[in-house]
Amino acid sequence: MFFTSDISCLSTHTSSESEGMACSTNSEKRVKFVVVGGGIAGVTCAEQLASQFTSDSVVLLTAAPLVKTVTNYKRVAKILEDFDVEEQPSTVLEGKYPNLKVIQSAVKTLQAEEHTLHTEDERSFHYEKLCLCSGAKPKLLNRNNPHVLGIRDTDSAQEFQKRLSTARRIVVVGNGGIALELVYEVEGCEVIWAVKDEAIGNTFFDAGAAQFLIPSLALDKPERAMPCKRARYTTEPVADGAAAGMSEATVETGSALGPDWHEGISLRGAEKGSHNVTVEYQCGIKQICTQQEILQSPPGGPQSSDAGTWPVYVQLTNGKTYGCDFIVSATGVVPNTEPFLHGNNFELGADGGLLVDEHMHTTVLDVFAAGDVCSAGWEPSPLWQQMRLWTQARQMGWYAGRCIAAEVLEEPIELDFCFELFTHITKFFNYKVVLLGKFNAQGLGQDHELLLRCTKGHEYIKVVLSNGRMMGAVLIGQTELEETFENLILNQMDLSAYGEHLLDPNIDIEDYFD
Repeated sequence: MFFTSDISCLSTHTSSESEGMACSTNSEKRVKFVVVGGGIAGVTCAEQLASQFTSDSVVLLTAAPLVKTVTNYKRVAKILEDFDVEEQPSTVLEGKYPNLKVIQSAVKTLQAEEHTLHTEDERSFHYEKLCLCSGAKPKLLNRNNPHVLGIRDTDSAQEFQKRLSTARRIVVVGNGGIALELVYEVEGCEVIWAVKDEAIGNTFFDAGAAQFLIPSLALDKPERAMPCKRARYTTEPVADGAAAGMSEATVETGSALGPDWHEGISLRGAEKGSHNVTVEYQCGIKQICTQQEILQSPPGGPQSSDAGTWPVYVQLTNGKTYGCDFIVSATGVVPNTEPFLHGNNFELGADGGLLVDEHMHTTVLDVFAAGDVCSAGWEPSPLWQQMRLWTQARQMGWYAGRCIAAEVLEEPIELDFCFELFTHITKFFNYKVVLLGKFNAQGLGQDHELLLRCTKGHEYIKVVLSNGRMMGAVLIGQTELEETFENLILNQMDLSAYGEHLLDPNIDIEDYFD
């Protein structure tokens, strides 16, 4: 039951029929606010609206049976924040906000001029304000090959765990966050890691930081100090009959995994031992071959010394061929805009996302967007850039909710302070990683200098300076410098006088700039 007195039926049923059926599936429901997407951006936006407009109905549409919520939120500095992501049944969200209803159904079409949204299960919603937070979908190497697996949501993670349990060797393709987490977390299985760059983790850090992290792949993983105790919920597999009636978008589109998705589940293969990782740099996939194709390969074609012993083979662009049990495609994501574009005049950003202005408006009236599906179209701060990460999904969803509220209440609103400085906290290879500002000197050209401090196995600190002012930083390990460095970047203090002493381990920087 999702019908409330705030959602009126435009159907010809009698009132008793409407009450008994909660508005039939072919009826149109009038709703004040509709949010699309059960990920962090969508849930945060819906919560913001439900808490501000307690007497108005808010509908959250999600393709997945579980929604993502923020837990253990902690503000580390003025902008820098840390939190966990937890999957919860929609009833938990509805229990907190009586005016919020969660509907599990993917969007089929959007008729923006009519302010009407149609779902895959033949429901229609007439909205006043709409916020699209449909996230992104993985760029798979080959969608039709059963030996290629993309990891995006809970279902695909469970499928990966199942396949891994009997695997002796897998090939991981990609160099982003999912790939970094996978190659470190997988044990008892040989991993061939194909990256297109000269170093691992190119999205997040430079070659120096990569060299600092690489030795961790040769070590046994340390025992976790504390197991993940947050509740985890599983979903029933979709029955074949039910899946047959769903579109491809419905089956593959779930909200992205949380930052600690691998905790609490076993990522162990069929072999003994811990890490066994081989990194193949500056290469990609040239060809994916079956057993038969490898055995019949002519001279000059893909060759393997163990031809015929693996279910699938991968020929890399560097000429090497590996047999494996399956391939993990972790080559990034693209904004999930497909259900909304047909018949509507959305302008897209260069990366394919829905272009939004400084108030999260799209180019279509009364339609907002937040999170991975959108592209920031405003002139960014010199210290900020958009990256499709959990931190920005939460920030954008929260800010979009405030922007919608401001428009409804006819109140002015300024671009939120969180967009002044890029900040992100994560964990790679069991190290805490903090990224601030232009951490890789993005857009600075040659007009910058780097200060480095590295203690093998303990910490890696990189500071980006331009004209004596700190523009960005990478902090790996328990440095405890994130708040100080955030302040220095925001204040744009001239640090020229300190030179290399800025990172002198014998100087307590925190006290010095307190």
